[in-house]
Amino acid sequence: MTSIDTFDVLTLTDEARKVVLDALNNETPSETLALWIEVTGTRGPGYSYDLYFSELNLAPDDAAIGRDGDVTIVIPLASVERLRGSRLEFASEGGGGLVLVNPNSPTPEESNPGVSAEILALGVEGPLGTIAVTVLEQQVNPSIAAHGGHADLVALDEESKTAYIKLSGGCQGCAMSRLTLTQGIETMLRDAIPELVSVLDVTDHASGVNPFYTPE
Repeated sequence: MTSIDTFDVLTLTDEARKVVLDALNNETPSETLALWIEVTGTRGPGYSYDLYFSELNLAPDDAAIGRDGDVTIVIPLASVERLRGSRLEFASEGGGGLVLVNPNSPTPEESNPGVSAEILALGVEGPLGTIAVTVLEQQVNPSIAAHGGHADLVALDEESKTAYIKLSGGCQGCAMSRLTLTQGIETMLRDAIPELVSVLDVTDHASGVNPFYTPE
């Protein structure tokens, strides 16, 4: 267990600390509760998180436990290195809310569970991959952002001219995602890369909110 005196995993800005303390004071009994923060998976190029209040005495022995001002923080062991150096801020945009600024990024394996190492090794740095990334960032993602969707290029096989696409957010598990891929994303990619032979969806749709694929 990391001691309170040496806690260096995560800090809070003054505004974020005030928001957390105000919320904590509405909990009963607030004296025994701590702010728990953990990584729950990945979302686009970053991690996804869970922030909640829970009893301090429920923290595992190997958790990192620290204190920022009057806020006690618990971070489970599996999330410690993924969160090290992070900062919890309060953003006033969009009605206001807590935002976790994390200098750490998921590894390709973390971001793309179920995608083979062979595919990931193809990378996205080739000439066609560079074009595909630009198309996704400048054309595709702005068009599907209204539905909370996001598309990332996982890899592009420059030899077979095959692009591997991962959908996330509102597009993960959505029953319309196949249509989005074939009539939207694939069309835009082929317009920019006429020699592209295939666009394959490597999204884990079964873990989406509304999966169209259910494992047997």
